[in-house]
Amino acid sequence: MARRAIDEGYKVRCLVRSSKKAAFLKEWGAELVPGNLRYPDTLAEALVGVTQVIDASTSRPTDSLSIKQVDWDGKVALIQAAKAAGVERFIFFSILDADKYPEVPLMEIKRCTELFLAESGLNYTILRLAGFMQGLIGQYGIPILESQPVWVTGNSSPIAYMDTQDIAKFAIRALSVPETQNQAFPVVGTRAWSAEEIINLCERLSGKDARVTRMPITLLRAVRGLMRFFQWGWNVADRLAFTEVLASGKELNASMDDVYKVFGLDPQQTTTLESYLQEYFSRIMKKLKELDYQKNKNKKQKPKKTPFKESSKANSQ
Repeated sequence: MARRAIDEGYKVRCLVRSSKKAAFLKEWGAELVPGNLRYPDTLAEALVGVTQVIDASTSRPTDSLSIKQVDWDGKVALIQAAKAAGVERFIFFSILDADKYPEVPLMEIKRCTELFLAESGLNYTILRLAGFMQGLIGQYGIPILESQPVWVTGNSSPIAYMDTQDIAKFAIRALSVPETQNQAFPVVGTRAWSAEEIINLCERLSGKDARVTRMPITLLRAVRGLMRFFQWGWNVADRLAFTEVLASGKELNASMDDVYKVFGLDPQQTTTLESYLQEYFSRIMKKLKELDYQKNKNKKQKPKKTPFKESSKANSQ
């Protein structure tokens, strides 16, 4: 997101928790300012002089913080700080069909945040996403290459995954298109893919067979219920609830025809899932062949050991 904005001539300031981990952003030309959504007093200074905000923050499975702490409390603080700072436009990433899953914490929080933003008085644009292609590498690509299990839960929901680089195009374009102001748009890929279709594609591109392990949805719900008994397990339980969305069999997709027209973007330039995974596997398979070649080359060049022979003098003794 930052790289796209910089490439298009925007002066970019990034709010980061760790300047060390975000050093690459500075190398691209972005200004780094320390801050944390969990500490509202760090936001006011970070927003001084900022005219437009693209909110790409979210809680992560590896974080100790809960979904509520980051995706609700943190977002409310950021929206309020942006309003106080006189920000002219606020871009928010939501999830497609969030209003259809009130029992799923992350979906309900996204729905409520949309409403809070719309009532804040800020000029906003909401982009409703379905899924990121980048996440498929760890979920399917790497396990298949390493002959590890690929987990599929319940009846996999077909999802219209999109390359994050294409999502960035819509976010940056929204800043300069007046028709996107105070509107919400679906931003999804060229078509929806089920887990089985993705696995078949990965198998074909890698030449390897996947080890598919299926988890019944009833078992997932049982584990989620167990986690809710312990305070330390609440965060895990909330994330497992979102997994049910992906295992419901309901398609996460929407028509993009009107969206492309409003944003003035060419749908033919949107990355397809086939081309994204083909590029990934081509690059990885080439690298693996190079490593195998170098390994075999080193074996051939390794000098042979000379057998040990006792001298005649030693033998005579």
